[in-house]
Amino acid sequence: MNKYQMGCSQSNILIVDDLPDNVGLLYRVLRQKGFNVMTAHSGEEALSTILTCLPDLILVDIGMPYMDGYEVCHILKVNPRTKDIPIIFVTAFEQILNKVKAFEMGGVDYITKPFETAKVLARVELHLSLRRLQQQLEAQNELLRREVRDRMAIEAALQAANQEFQRLAHQDSLTQIANRRCFDLCLNQEWRRLMREVQPLSLILCDVDFFKAYNDTYGHQAGDNCLRRIASAIATAVKRPSDVVARYGGEEFVLILPNTPASGALYVAQEIQEAVRALELVHAGSQISPYITLSMGVTAVIPKANLSPMSLIAAADRALYRAKLAGRDRISLEEVGLRSDHPHVLGDQPNV
Repeated sequence: MNKYQMGCSQSNILIVDDLPDNVGLLYRVLRQKGFNVMTAHSGEEALSTILTCLPDLILVDIGMPYMDGYEVCHILKVNPRTKDIPIIFVTAFEQILNKVKAFEMGGVDYITKPFETAKVLARVELHLSLRRLQQQLEAQNELLRREVRDRMAIEAALQAANQEFQRLAHQDSLTQIANRRCFDLCLNQEWRRLMREVQPLSLILCDVDFFKAYNDTYGHQAGDNCLRRIASAIATAVKRPSDVVARYGGEEFVLILPNTPASGALYVAQEIQEAVRALELVHAGSQISPYITLSMGVTAVIPKANLSPMSLIAAADRALYRAKLAGRDRISLEEVGLRSDHPHVLGDQPNV
């Protein structure tokens, strides 16, 4: 920095020329118009000055020794920090090749020696105005980008909150499986879908045997833990993602098995029965087994317009009731529309 250089401000101009007379002339012209002016007498000095204070506009002489104006411009244009600073080339040459190269290197304009004061000032003021407009546009774009990012972040947070709300709204808080609301929605959806596809839909209704006695014996906290473990065992026994395991209420659980005939539902019920038995949850209050057991009602139907999902639930409930009457810890089957005087009951001998 030398006697011509001023401190950083919002509107600084850097003059780069190896000839002191040229620097002095441009300096006086620009200072008289109120511009803050910095000067450098070589390309190396210019780059050092720019590191200290970024100018708003650079006037650089093309024909300097060691590092000419083109090289200075190239170095500035490949640097993200300085690439947007407008550069006006100063030249004593009139050859068209020099002017074309000046623009190819990234210059915004050129002025020739000897200087015409009015032309110099006009071009300087023009490119400073364009630079200010560019900076304003960049600031507005950044503000818009920030607003977009903020809005996207808010929308993502709202979406995540809504997903969490939906999860909580459809999940049983105790067992972490689907709740009754979710069951009702899924059953209606699968009923409509399978009616269109003419495919079977099965339902399994499960009830924990003598659960009131379990709570009376071990307390409600132990009863809650028992229900959580049973829910986990049932969910593990179900293999397909399309199957739904839900808490139906109290100590009752229910399963929706799409595209599943009665035979497949009976197989799943037996898998659930074995999974719960394998838990070996001690139940001193049970009248049929030293461990927790399940009674299950199984039903299946190909949905039709003259039926409803409630007919499927009612059939499963009737089958569950028969399983309990038959001694509990067993599986009873009733296919909708195929009721008989001798419904199918599995496990007539309690597993004691």
